[in-house]
Amino acid sequence: MRVIEIAVAGGPDVLRVGNRPKPVAGAGEVLIEVAAAGVNRPDVMQRKGMYPPPPGASDIPGLEVAGTVVAIGEGVALLAVGDQVCALVTGGGYAEFCIAPEVQCLPVPRGLTMIEAASLPENYFTVWTNVFDRGRLARGESLLVQGGSSGIGVSAIQIAHALGSRVFATAGSPAKCTACERLGAERAINYREEDFVEVTKSATGGHGVDVILDMIGGEYVPREIAALAEEGRLVLISTMGGAKAEIDLRAVMGRRLSITGSTLRARSSEFKGGIARSLRANVWPLLESGSVKPVVHATFPLERASEAHRLMESSEHIGKIVLTL
Repeated sequence: MRVIEIAVAGGPDVLRVGNRPKPVAGAGEVLIEVAAAGVNRPDVMQRKGMYPPPPGASDIPGLEVAGTVVAIGEGVALLAVGDQVCALVTGGGYAEFCIAPEVQCLPVPRGLTMIEAASLPENYFTVWTNVFDRGRLARGESLLVQGGSSGIGVSAIQIAHALGSRVFATAGSPAKCTACERLGAERAINYREEDFVEVTKSATGGHGVDVILDMIGGEYVPREIAALAEEGRLVLISTMGGAKAEIDLRAVMGRRLSITGSTLRARSSEFKGGIARSLRANVWPLLESGSVKPVVHATFPLERASEAHRLMESSEHIGKIVLTL
C-alpha cells in the first residue's frame, strides 16, 4: 500500500511517498480502506521529531481517518466488512489502509462525506474529553476557546454553543474572528488588537469565564487565571506559546480555581472508547441534524502531504485540512 513516510526529522519536504505491507487487523481491531485522513498539529510535531509515536504505534503519521471496513479481527462484534466509519488512531492514517481499534470507530454521520468525517475524530475526541469531562462545562456556563479558528477551535465553539453554553474565542485576524462568530461564538477577540481578559470580563459583567480551553500555554496562563470566574477551570492541551508559566497561587486558592490538562494519543483504547461512546450519544445527533457542521478549509491528495503541512504551519487556514485517497 502507498503511505506517507517521514524520511528524517525536518520540514515539510521530508514527507515522502513510500510502500509498506498492508496491515492485518488483530484482536478487537478493524482494517479500514482509507478514503480521507485528517491533518493535525501533532503530525507536524512528529515530522519535526518533537512528538514521537507511543510504543507500539505506527511510525506513519496521521491520527484520524474515514473509510470502509475491509477486514475485522477476532472479537470484533459491532462492526462488519462494508461499514463506513471514521476513527481515531495512534498513527498510520496517511496510508491507503489503516488499523483501528473497534472501540475507537464511529459511524460516518448521516449526510456527511468521507472528507468531512475524516475531519472529526482527533478534534472531537480532544474537545469532548477536555472541555466536557475535565473542564466540566455545563449548560449556561461560559467557555473561552484560545485559537478559535483552528480545527480544535471550530469544533469546541460549535459543540459548546449547541449544548447551551456561552462561547468566546480568540483569533488572529478579522476574517478569523468573523468565522468564529458565525460558528457560534458570542464574541471573537482579535488577540493582536484586544486583551481577552478585558473583553471577557466586560462581556460577563465582571464575572469571568467558567472554562478556558488553552493550546497556547506560556505567558497566556497568568492572564487566563485573571479571566476565570470563581470556581473556574483552565484546561491545557498544548504549549505552542511555551511550556512554562509563572502564576499567582493566591488567585488560584482565593477563587478556588482548577488547572488541569491532558494528552490523548498515548491513552488506552478503553479510555478512548469511552469518549467515542459519549460522542455518539451527545454529539453525533448534532452532526446529523446539522446543528454542528465540519469545517474543512482545504483538501490535498495523499502524495501532496507536504503542501498540507505547509498550510498547517502557515496558520492561514480556518478549520481542518484533509488528505484524500
